[in-house]
Amino acid sequence: MSTITHDIIAKLWNLCNVLKDDGVTYHQYVTELTYLLFLKMAKETGAEEQIPRGCRWDDLERASPAERLRIYKLALVSLGDARSRLVQEIFGNASSFIKKPATLSTLVAEIDKLDWYSARQEGLGDLYEGLLEKNANEKKSGAGQYFTPRPLIDSMVEVMQPTLDNIIQDPAAGTGGFLIAANRYIREHSDPDRWTEAQQRKHRRDTFYGMEHVQDAHRLALMNLMLHGLDSDPNAAGIRYGDTLSLEGQALPKATLILTNPPFGTKKGGGLPTRTDFTFPTSNKQFCFLQHIYRALKPGGRAAVVLPDNVLFEGNVGKQIRADLMDKCNLHTILRLPTGIFYAQGVKTNVLFFTRGETDKNNTREVWVYDLRANMPQFGKRTVLTRQHFAEFEAAFGDDPLGSPASLNRRRDTGEAGRFRRFTREWIAARGDSLDIAWLKDESDGGTDELPEPAALAQEAMGELEGAMEELRGILAELGEELEG
Repeated sequence: MSTITHDIIAKLWNLCNVLKDDGVTYHQYVTELTYLLFLKMAKETGAEEQIPRGCRWDDLERASPAERLRIYKLALVSLGDARSRLVQEIFGNASSFIKKPATLSTLVAEIDKLDWYSARQEGLGDLYEGLLEKNANEKKSGAGQYFTPRPLIDSMVEVMQPTLDNIIQDPAAGTGGFLIAANRYIREHSDPDRWTEAQQRKHRRDTFYGMEHVQDAHRLALMNLMLHGLDSDPNAAGIRYGDTLSLEGQALPKATLILTNPPFGTKKGGGLPTRTDFTFPTSNKQFCFLQHIYRALKPGGRAAVVLPDNVLFEGNVGKQIRADLMDKCNLHTILRLPTGIFYAQGVKTNVLFFTRGETDKNNTREVWVYDLRANMPQFGKRTVLTRQHFAEFEAAFGDDPLGSPASLNRRRDTGEAGRFRRFTREWIAARGDSLDIAWLKDESDGGTDELPEPAALAQEAMGELEGAMEELRGILAELGEELEG
């Protein structure tokens, strides 16, 4: 990201102080800015024809300071009924939490002063994605749950090698980072100027699918996709607003590649998912999403999925789902991620890489585990996660995203002193199908990640507590919105 883009992002983020002084919460910062940025960027990119007259950026600028806020709030209602599907979805049920006319006037003036020529040259998509990342790193906003670190996304995409032939899905899309990164990879590893008309149509209409059930996150995702050029066709697949764990998710088309970081915790209200196709109903969202993912893959389709540790060792229905996963898919690789890379600092996570089999039995013969957690820095603001931290893993993974037997045979088991080791399906079965496998002594805490049963139970309880806290944050945010309304 260039210095110019960083500078514009910093100036935009400073506008949050203006909103804060007007009583707008961290939870609403970027949503409020998105409404205004959409109008301004539509003008800058010559796309104002999709915005009704009277609701455009110049209309706001021309309004008197005393009338501007009233006109803006009426415009938000009108934009929710616009003829453009994209505008409708971004402004659906939109309302502003701004109370003072002077606040809106300040925002309009400051946004107008930004170097929009340079922003267009640098890429408005990178600018907006940088603002989302800034918001995600601010713990008070609670937005970290919707934002997977860019270096991790890029590493997962790199080893999965998406192509134009793929149907790519993210069933927990958040702000759209995985789909945008997959699109970037596809365009960088082919020549879009030489795509046939059929390939261009496939790219626009039948390549990228997602679902997000939090409306504010869905707005941000649509804005993000638009600024990265993924909204060029009204019939494009895009990111749908809905609940993947309901019949809406059941209706998503089968995919050949799934890239995702599902939410942690339990389903709202602790109930079971409302969809009818899960073999193992459970209120645990991660296990529900995992079932959706391997069921949503076409034969030969592949997935890279971020999941917390409890998915690897939890008993009862968790053990049954892991066994089903290893039957139906070739679970060829697990990447144990460093701690501290998500907003919930205590949650330990992994990436599971698997390929759906042609049949539903005995597809996993061996699992390779790469430990990028032991003896790693505590990541955060002082030690920033970068793509370079994944370089050795990517080299060890190899160049086959399917995890075929031939490519697995080319891997090197580094033994008890190394980070990459191979474990047979029989060995895993003998330990109760637990995939929480660690062998390196972690010098940073003087112990090992191989937990005895009481510690494993404690870790599971912490995972559930974090999920409950996430749930509570969401409920409080929704309650706050209702009270403000």
